[in-house]
Amino acid sequence: KPLPLDGLQVLVTAGPTQEAMDPVRYLTNHSTGKMGYAIAEAARDLGAQVTLVSGPVALDEPTGLEVRHVTSAQQMFDAVTEHFATADLTIMAAAVGDFRVAEVANDKIKKNGRTSITLELVANPDILAWAGSHKKADGSQALCGFAMEINAAKKLAHKHCDMLVANNLRDPGAGFATDTNIVTVMTPANNATGAPNIEHWEKMDKHELAERLLIKLAAIRLSNLGQSPDDQT
Repeated sequence: KPLPLDGLQVLVTAGPTQEAMDPVRYLTNHSTGKMGYAIAEAARDLGAQVTLVSGPVALDEPTGLEVRHVTSAQQMFDAVTEHFATADLTIMAAAVGDFRVAEVANDKIKKNGRTSITLELVANPDILAWAGSHKKADGSQALCGFAMEINAAKKLAHKHCDMLVANNLRDPGAGFATDTNIVTVMTPANNATGAPNIEHWEKMDKHELAERLLIKLAAIRLSNLGQSPDDQT
């Protein structure tokens, strides 16, 4: 029996990024990579050929798919730009650092009696925005991003996503380091109001959520191509 994602190439980003300050310190965030890894594993189980671009995590490496290990946002950007053109579905679940240190110190930054320190930060590449601006015009690529609820609708439109998954880290059972998630799924408006289509999904296991997101994104891709799931053989 054919699987839902048979024949499709899926690109997934997961985990945090780390931006070096000096040889021993770095800036990062609390992402564990659980959501992105669940998506990559679900895509594999649904029949896709999967490339997972992973920041530094403490998770077991999944089998049956290609894993690209990266550290910084620039390295993640480079890996995504290498693989994006061949991806049918791309899901950006990584928590990419917005900024990096402008000049990384060659040696450990010492306190030397100081009570404060000032770091100059510069912007990292916006990987989701780059992907949104480089989708193929024929509709054969579908792109999904992740965001905090406060700016999700704006991000959906400005970064040319086909779907955006928003959550609130303050909700019990949602966000980093949990095995469950609670999300709001947004897709672009198809009406005169310009407001996005919004679905609120109740708390569920991240692996179940991953499968549902992939099936929905694959259906969006078919719709973009003027097809329906029934057209698949």
